[in-house]
Amino acid sequence: MQQNSNNSPLTVSPGYKWVALSNTTLGILMASLNSNIILIALPAIFRGMKVDPMATSNVPYMLWMLMGYTVVTATLLVSFGRISDIYGRVRLYNVGFAIFAVTSILLYFVPGRGTAGVQQLVILRLAQGVGAGFLFSNSTAIITDVFPSNQRGMAMGINQIAAIGGALVGLILGGVLADFDWKLVFLVSVPAGLFGTVWAYIKLKETSKPDHSQKIDWGGNFTFAIGLTVLLLALTYGIMPYGHDKMGWRNPIVIWGCILGIALLVAFVIVELKVKSPMFHLKLFRIRAFACGSISLFLSSVARGGLQFMLIIWLQGIWLPLHGYSFESTPLWAGIYMIPMMVGFFAMGPLSGILSDRFGARWFSTGGMIITVIGFVLLTLLPANFNYTAFFVLLLILGVGMGMFSAPNTTAIMNSVPPNLRGASAGMRSTLQNTGVALSMTLYFSIILIGMVHNLPPILSHGLVAQGIPTAEATKIASLPPTTALFSAFLGYNPMGQMIPHATLTSLSTTAQHTLLGTRFFPMTIPPAVMSSMRVAFYISAAMSAVAAVASFLRGGRYVYDEKEDTK
Repeated sequence: MQQNSNNSPLTVSPGYKWVALSNTTLGILMASLNSNIILIALPAIFRGMKVDPMATSNVPYMLWMLMGYTVVTATLLVSFGRISDIYGRVRLYNVGFAIFAVTSILLYFVPGRGTAGVQQLVILRLAQGVGAGFLFSNSTAIITDVFPSNQRGMAMGINQIAAIGGALVGLILGGVLADFDWKLVFLVSVPAGLFGTVWAYIKLKETSKPDHSQKIDWGGNFTFAIGLTVLLLALTYGIMPYGHDKMGWRNPIVIWGCILGIALLVAFVIVELKVKSPMFHLKLFRIRAFACGSISLFLSSVARGGLQFMLIIWLQGIWLPLHGYSFESTPLWAGIYMIPMMVGFFAMGPLSGILSDRFGARWFSTGGMIITVIGFVLLTLLPANFNYTAFFVLLLILGVGMGMFSAPNTTAIMNSVPPNLRGASAGMRSTLQNTGVALSMTLYFSIILIGMVHNLPPILSHGLVAQGIPTAEATKIASLPPTTALFSAFLGYNPMGQMIPHATLTSLSTTAQHTLLGTRFFPMTIPPAVMSSMRVAFYISAAMSAVAAVASFLRGGRYVYDEKEDTK
C-alpha cells in the first residue's frame, strides 16, 4: 500500500517504485544527454547543413544551437513544476516525454539546408527543451512520492547519475555518432523517446493528488520566464564582437537586455511575495535544509557548468594538437580524454546516495564540495602541455567530488519540503542547477576572452611576423576578435586557417604555410594568452565550491518534512 501526498491510500504493486525510478531515470538521461550531445558534433552538423559556423552572420545560429536548449529548460522549470502540482506530475511528465520524442523525430527529418535548415534545427531544439523541462521538473518529485525517506538517497543517486552523467556521455556519444553521420546525433534519442513515452503512459500512476484549488501564477510565470531569458541571452551576446569592440558589453542590446532582465527578476520577487499561490515558493527558503541545499546546488552548478568548456578548449586548442591530433579530430578525442571525470561520478553517485540514506546528506555533500575544491586548485598547477596521468587523476578527483555531492544534496532538498509542493520544489531545484550552468558558460567564456583580448595580439603578431607575414598584416590578423580563434578551436577548425586571409597565406613560402597550418603553431602560441585566464576561472570555481561546502555543512542534521510535520 502506497500513501499519496494527502494521506489517502493508493494501491500500487510493491515493485512500482522501481518502475517509476527506471522510467524517470531514462527520461532524465535523454534530457541531460541532449543538453551536451551537439557540443562536439556541431562541426559535423554545420557541414551537413552546408553552413560555415565561423561566418559572422552565422555565429548567432551557433550560439542558439549551443545555448538555446539550456536557456529554455532553465526558464520554464519552475513554471512546469508548479503547473504539475496543480494538474498532476505524472500527466505533465508524460506530456514532456511525448514532446521530447516528437521533436527528436522532427530533428532527424529536418528537410532544409543552409541557414533555413539551421533555423529549423534551432526552433526544434528549443521545442525539445520544452519537453526536457517537463522531464526535469517532475522526475525527482515522482521519485520522492514513491520512495520512503530511507531509500530516497539511493534512488536519487541513480537518477543523478543520469542527470549529470548523461551530460558527460553526451559529449562522447555526439562526437562518435557525428563521425558517421551528423543526423545520428538526433536519431539516437528517437527509440528511447518513443519507448519511454509509451512506457510512461501505460505504467506510471499519480501517487499524489493534484491540488486543483491552486491558481496559476501568471504574473510570476511571465516576469520570471521573460526576465531570465532576456538576461541569459544578453549575457551570451556580451561575449560576441560589437562594431569595433572585440566583445559586446557596450552593445545597446546587451546593456538594455541586462537592465530589463534584472528589472523583471526583481519584479518577479515582488510578485511572489504578494500573490496568494506563488509559482516560486520563497517561504521554502525558511526551511534551513532547503535553503542551504539550494544555495550549495546553485554555487556548485556555476563552478561545474563551465568546467567542461574550459577543459574542451584546453584539450582541443592546445594539448591534443601538440600530441599529434589533427584539429578536425580533436572534438571527439576531447570527449574521450574526459572519461575519467565520468567514471568518478558514476562510481561515487549511487554509493553516496545509499550512505546518505543512513547517515544524512551533511557530511557527504560537504565532503564532495571539499574534494571538488581540491580538484580545481590542483588544476591550476598543471602546465599547458601537461602529463596526462596527472590530468587523469584530477578529473577522477573532480568526478568523485561532484558525485559525492549530487545525490545526497538532491535528496536532502526533496526530503525537506511539504509533499504538496514537491513538483514546484523539483522545478526550483532544477532551475537553480540549469541557470547556474548557463551563467557559468557565459562567465567563463568572458574570462577567457578578456584574457585573450589583452594578451593574444602581441604574442600572435610576433609569431606571424616570424613566419614572414608583413608587420601591418600580422597586426591586423592578431587584432581580430578572439572569438574567432576560440570558436575555431572549439569547433575543430585550425584557427590559423580561419584567421589568415587566403591571399596572405598563399604568398608565403611552403615551409611557412605548413608551419602556420600545422598542429603546433597555434597550440604553442596561445598558452601565454589563455592559461592565466583559465587559472582564474579554476580559482573562481574553487571559491564557489568552498562556499557551497560551507552552505552544505550549515544545513544541519537529517531532516524529512513528511515524517516530522505531516504525522503531527
